[in-house]
Amino acid sequence: MAGSFVSYHEPGIVQVLVIISFFFFLSLAEWVSAKIIRAGIIGQIAVGIIYGKPLADILEIDWQHTFIALGYVGLILIIFEGGLDARLDLLKQNFVLSMIAATTGVCFPIGLSYLLLYLGFGYGAVETFIIGAALSATSLGTTFAVISSASRTVDLGQTRVGSVLVSAAVIDDVVGLVMSSVISDLGKLSSGHSMNLGWLIGRPIVASIAMAIVTPLVTKYLFAPIFQRYVEHHFAQYDHISNIVLMTLVLCAFISIAAFTGTSVLFGAFLAGTFLTYLPSKHPEAPFVVTSREEGEREAHKSPTFVHTFERYLVDVQKYLMEPLFFASVGFAIPFVQLWTGKRIWRGVVFTLLMVFAKFIVGIWIPLWQALFHHHRSKSPSHASKEERPSQTEEEANPSSPKSRRATSSSMTTWLSGLLLGSAMVARGEIGLLIIEIGYNDTSYVSQEGFFTGVWAILLNTIIGPVTVGVLVKFYGKRIGEGNWGLQRPKRAPAEPAA
Repeated sequence: MAGSFVSYHEPGIVQVLVIISFFFFLSLAEWVSAKIIRAGIIGQIAVGIIYGKPLADILEIDWQHTFIALGYVGLILIIFEGGLDARLDLLKQNFVLSMIAATTGVCFPIGLSYLLLYLGFGYGAVETFIIGAALSATSLGTTFAVISSASRTVDLGQTRVGSVLVSAAVIDDVVGLVMSSVISDLGKLSSGHSMNLGWLIGRPIVASIAMAIVTPLVTKYLFAPIFQRYVEHHFAQYDHISNIVLMTLVLCAFISIAAFTGTSVLFGAFLAGTFLTYLPSKHPEAPFVVTSREEGEREAHKSPTFVHTFERYLVDVQKYLMEPLFFASVGFAIPFVQLWTGKRIWRGVVFTLLMVFAKFIVGIWIPLWQALFHHHRSKSPSHASKEERPSQTEEEANPSSPKSRRATSSSMTTWLSGLLLGSAMVARGEIGLLIIEIGYNDTSYVSQEGFFTGVWAILLNTIIGPVTVGVLVKFYGKRIGEGNWGLQRPKRAPAEPAA
């Protein structure tokens, strides 16, 4: 009751040692798996499986629930940072391609699930849809973790292929969570609740589209002008303090709006980051335009950016505490022991391979897009001179010429970028587990065998995707960064007199 208190007791030595060992092995497993398979998150998931209920159940159940909550906050911070770091110019430039990639990444898993589960294994139609919906989502947390871990080789967030990946993953995530909301409400319908089916399905879709459209409009025409005229010059007086207050308020506002309107909280976190990125003026003399964090802290008329504030106050907590807890909490939710029967293994492996292909195929759009638009741009005009045509024929006839070698290298880099995109889309992670557990626990449609088949695919895809990306980045990251789909220089605002 209010006014009471919690009695303070010294934790037992066993409890203290368990907690210490849990965090120690989280860090050690991340380091080992990053060294061996270039995917540190796999080690953290494994520690979660061992320490959690799926295997040894070393952690008390209350601690596991607490770590799940803290881990989810860590996931929100991962995606919020992704929004802060997002290149809005690249997102807009590649929006159509991202939509096509996201649509492919949703339709192929659901369609191929019907081909195997419904026609092959004899699962129910609604059950197959729920499992396919779980495998249609791309793990945003894993995506941004992969981008962050690859930054030592190439900053994927500043590449063209990275912007397509982020946009497609966000769209897939929103679609997956919209479907999870619909699946949850379908469970209420199946248990006899009377609900408006049209509004049931339409509400999360309308809310997601509305937030995606309204946020950039009100940011550009309302909040950004007000912030630039009346607010940002005062921020320079307080530097990080004013930044962190605004970041907290904006993040809480966006995730609350997303939750109460029925769309994804994670989508709200991403929009909050992009909102803050767009607010400050890009004029060279503006307070937030600085060459380094130190300049923003040192100069009286300058301010550190929101990214600088995140790096100083939150990135260490996120990287070494919240993010490991999030991936460990994914391990808590995997029914590890029950997976190991012959029938479940072979069905899970077959379904896994199909679901790897279902997301991997997304990468084909990059070479197709490149071929389509490069061919369109390089078409010879009808009035080309006759002198030009023989030289083109001569180059084609001589594949060892420098120009031919450059074209071959460019083509190979484009295919590598496509492989990177397809591989990064493979991981399902937390979103897939959330959807399939909603279908299994809250509805009567998903059978136990269907649940375990889906979990096998989610688990193995979440391992295969990051490992493949890690290998590609290790051996070809620099080459991808230098290619047509690699690093893009941001456009700078013209040096006009400040208003």
